[in-house]
Amino acid sequence: MADTAVADPPQTTESTPTPNPDETALVPQQQSEEAPAETDAPQKKTKIIRRKKRPARPQVDPATIKSEPPAQTGTIFNIWYNKWSGGDREDKYLSKHAAPSRCNVAKDSGYTRADKVPGSYFCLFFARGVCPRGHECEYLHRLPTIHDIFSPNVDSFGREKFSDYRDDMGGVGSFMRQNRTLYIGRIHVSDDIEEVVARHFAEWGEVERTRVLTARGVAFVTYTNLANAEFAKEAMAHQSLDHSEILNVRWATVDPNPLAQKREARRLEEQAAEAVRRALPAEFVAELEGRDPEARKKKKIEGSFGLQGYEPPDEVWYTRTKQLEDARGQEQLEAPDQRLMIEPGSSSSAAPVAAQGPSSAGIFSSSTVAALRGMSGGNVTTQAAPQSSGGPLVAYGSDDDSD
Repeated sequence: MADTAVADPPQTTESTPTPNPDETALVPQQQSEEAPAETDAPQKKTKIIRRKKRPARPQVDPATIKSEPPAQTGTIFNIWYNKWSGGDREDKYLSKHAAPSRCNVAKDSGYTRADKVPGSYFCLFFARGVCPRGHECEYLHRLPTIHDIFSPNVDSFGREKFSDYRDDMGGVGSFMRQNRTLYIGRIHVSDDIEEVVARHFAEWGEVERTRVLTARGVAFVTYTNLANAEFAKEAMAHQSLDHSEILNVRWATVDPNPLAQKREARRLEEQAAEAVRRALPAEFVAELEGRDPEARKKKKIEGSFGLQGYEPPDEVWYTRTKQLEDARGQEQLEAPDQRLMIEPGSSSSAAPVAAQGPSSAGIFSSSTVAALRGMSGGNVTTQAAPQSSGGPLVAYGSDDDSD
């Protein structure tokens, strides 16, 4: 019997397989408590794949970076900002030199130290393709999105804007106007110039409109987001398209076309309307836009104006609604009828007082005296005012000093 008692425990251990720690990490706890018969069935395993964000890579070798004073682009050197100031135009000879590098968003973008700091600006050297710091950079290494909103006094790189543009429409820009259009000059004219311009400038964000003047080798590119336009201006400065040309990228001036001005005004109205939609509750917005079924039913019933089968247009309905709201507001502004502290008495009590006529002049009027008598049960007595002497005031005084 001692031998059989020793042989029983190994049989129980064989029925429960040894769990694998790698497999049980993804299996819920309820499956381990089930009967041994159910464990023989194939179990579904969920595999979660989490892709880590890659770090931003250095665009140039840090050993090749030399600390040299900036080239003279103005008349006065500012030691506090370490740059030249006073120049209104870019040197026409320096603008014809090709850029040393170009940003490749697909390979160069990644996370940096700025991703942990909300409200960080974008790296200017990353946009130009010459940032040597990589993931240790204090600025963002990616493209701007619609969620990246900055103060109107600075651009997406943290540089301060000015009240007016430079003479050559270069530089940071102006905070007086939200300019999303770029001017691109020195384009090599070819048969597919429109396709080439659209393909190269679509790398830096969503493009709203592209206009190419083939005869002059000039293009105008408008972005949907201001930050993308600022990024594209720095990224495509002194770059080339499919040929060896050197682009001249500047801010575009105001379009004198009336259609363009109307289009811009319409865009601002739509932007304001979208901001209002986000601020108001969804039910209220649906009622205003006519997407609420209850509001449509109410409009169909109340908007017929007593005419069967008549459905008024939106202009008539909203005009009538506005009139009703104005009438309600006027009623709220007017003072409501309130019960007075002293109300006029009945006609029977006021008759004797009225019979006295103007001879019973006193502090209170006849209606007030009648009301007081009505409230006190007729116990109020009045005293007639003293008779005033008729005629004008005589012998009151004269202009003579002897008086």
